[in-house]
Amino acid sequence: MKLNVKAFAIAAGLVWGFNWFALTWWIMALDGITREATFIGLMYRGYTISPVGSLVGLLYGFVDGFLIGLMVAWIYNKVSPYFQSKKD
Repeated sequence: MKLNVKAFAIAAGLVWGFNWFALTWWIMALDGITREATFIGLMYRGYTISPVGSLVGLLYGFVDGFLIGLMVAWIYNKVSPYFQSKKD
């Protein structure tokens, strides 16, 4: 079975982007808004624990998830025929 590469990439991007969005709001609910630099902020420029930072995380997360999903689906489609059983 082949994966639809574009659909898989978009789904992975949405999941990863909304993950960062929800995580940021969860941290804000528990600890409050902080505009201090975070470890993730070093990789995602502009990301902070704030409402604007959650949108930045959503965008960066979507791009990262999209690219990783694209690679995973493409590799899966290239490798999967070698692992399918031969039916007699």
